[in-house]
Amino acid sequence: MNEVNPAQLVPYVTGGAFVLAFIFGAVGNKTNFCTMGAVSDWVNIGDTSRMRMWLLAIAVALLGSSALQIAGVVELSKSIYPGPNFMWLSYIVGGFLFGVGMTLGSGCGSKTLIRIGGGSLKSLVVYVFLGIAAYMTLRGLFGAFRVGVLEKASITFATGQDLPSLLAAGTGVAKSTWTALLAAVIGGGLVAFAYASKDFRSSFDYTLGGVVTGLVVVGGWYVSGVVGHVAEHPETLQEAFIATNTGRMESFSFVSPMAYTLEYLMLWTDTSKIVTYGIASGLGVIAGSAAFALATRKFRWEGFRDAEDTANHVVGGVLMGFGGITALGCTIGQGITGISTLALGSFVTFGAIIAGSALTMKVQYWRLGG
Repeated sequence: MNEVNPAQLVPYVTGGAFVLAFIFGAVGNKTNFCTMGAVSDWVNIGDTSRMRMWLLAIAVALLGSSALQIAGVVELSKSIYPGPNFMWLSYIVGGFLFGVGMTLGSGCGSKTLIRIGGGSLKSLVVYVFLGIAAYMTLRGLFGAFRVGVLEKASITFATGQDLPSLLAAGTGVAKSTWTALLAAVIGGGLVAFAYASKDFRSSFDYTLGGVVTGLVVVGGWYVSGVVGHVAEHPETLQEAFIATNTGRMESFSFVSPMAYTLEYLMLWTDTSKIVTYGIASGLGVIAGSAAFALATRKFRWEGFRDAEDTANHVVGGVLMGFGGITALGCTIGQGITGISTLALGSFVTFGAIIAGSALTMKVQYWRLGG
């Protein structure tokens, strides 16, 4: 048997991430997939179509990821989401602040990348401040507060925090059985809810955006967890997932990758730094969105309206950077990728993000005299 050279796998992992992200960027631009927009439509005008698109993406990601798990293709417990440390305060505070930030910044992390591809200089500024704040939360000033205060409030489970593990421990029924049952009930329920709306069914873009986004997340697990998996690294003699920043299996999330992209650009001559799965995925979204915008002649330069608009986007970027790292993910990272693992913290973060965004929209409406 030939020994696997981990370095030879890097182009396949990063290339696979880029291709999947490119597809997501193009489709996201075409279908106007936007989680902040989904909350805005629902809160402000009572239109749930884009929220149903987001929920459809969750359903597809959950069903596909669970199928890979049950078939033994991947082991989702080897990602960051289902770990036994349930940091409930971090999920709530981080998710809530991310929701506030994405509202002030005109979109979440993925939408920021899509908008950059479409010509938004406003989103480029958000990207920079989001990436800096994310890095400060990972390793800098904000990180001291995250670790020293927020992460102190946690519960450690004997098993992973994913619902199948918790239920298996409590009932004695096999984890795989619970995975199949929960995926069918939750995933099937979300699909049924999405298509219960006539308005949703009337536009193919909603289906396209939801299905493609969900499948991209499933594909991400395969690229990282199968293509990039090494059972025994020749240097460490331990299991490894190649070209990931966490050292674990990853799928799509866009907050920490922005921080690592800025780090890579600033330390370009440091040969220890490489393009990782996350960096490649962020670049892929921008490229896919730009390709679609240019091909359809929808590319438009966009700048700030005034000083208040600038301030809102700067603050929004900072809050998303801090909140996304603190909560272990964004509307894609926790809201779709994390939920596809059935991690309890992902559901908490999902609710906190929506609450933060909805409340901010209400305050903005009140300030306008509504």
